[in-house]
Amino acid sequence: MATMKAIRQHEFGDPTVLRYEDVPLPEPIPTEVRVRVQATSVNPVDFKTRAGRGPLQQLPFTVGWDVAGVVDEVGRGVTRFAVGDEVLGMPWFPRQAAAYAEYVTAPSRQFVRKPATLSTAQAAALPLAGLTAWQSLVDTAGVRPGQRVLIHAAAGGVGHLAVQIAKARGAHVVGTARSVNHETLTELGADELIDYRTTPFEEATGDIDVVLDLIGGDNAIRSLDVLHPDGLLIAVPSGASGDLQTLASKRGLRTTGFLVEPDQVGLDALVSLVESGELKVLVSKEFPLQDAAAAHAAAEGGHSLGKIVITV
Repeated sequence: MATMKAIRQHEFGDPTVLRYEDVPLPEPIPTEVRVRVQATSVNPVDFKTRAGRGPLQQLPFTVGWDVAGVVDEVGRGVTRFAVGDEVLGMPWFPRQAAAYAEYVTAPSRQFVRKPATLSTAQAAALPLAGLTAWQSLVDTAGVRPGQRVLIHAAAGGVGHLAVQIAKARGAHVVGTARSVNHETLTELGADELIDYRTTPFEEATGDIDVVLDLIGGDNAIRSLDVLHPDGLLIAVPSGASGDLQTLASKRGLRTTGFLVEPDQVGLDALVSLVESGELKVLVSKEFPLQDAAAAHAAAEGGHSLGKIVITV
């Protein structure tokens, strides 16, 4: 039986449960492609899942959903890609995609072609974070020119992409981030920036039409104080809690939870923004696959500008 290397875990816990092992090589069924993974990236859902707080509960499993690589084999019926095509995608979410591995198989229409302007690492950093930002701001909130959009954790993996997407939609973009990241975020299109460590954001911004909260908890509840009566608060990390919904309802405000999903149309839109120069993908650190535990430790430490990537 043919095998490949993958990161496997047989128990929930800290990064040390991630093991570099031999696993069976997957075979594509009709309508699927097999992709030789060149890079993946670390998202909060990865380390939450590793710790037992994510969508995968049946051990053992392999975490990871971001994929950048080369089509290695095509199943019957696939017409979009041929062997050798460079692709990127976020297959299967929230089911297991097993992206921390040398190969993945998934439906061909959950991938798009990698633009030449993106490095492999950047391509791996784009799908899950980019789709989270796109589906939140465009599909859910319908951000329009002239609206004021507040993005919490603006320097993070989702945040720095959301800043650029909101700007491309014609919004006035306000972000919360440490001051050390303000210059970079200004270059990416942010109009106003608030250092959350020194200034309560409620005191530094007026009415906001759309809040993209990437922090959760009390931060989401505090965000109701700046929301325009006709505005929308999108709570991403843990969804719209009962307390948040109750408080919003009492004040006549709108709030919603959110969960990203595979989306070829959204990926195509993100690639178009990349190709037009309106979207840049920032990578802060890279780790080889066998050092996935170190990549998780770095990601959980927080405060990275952009994404942490795992190269395969």
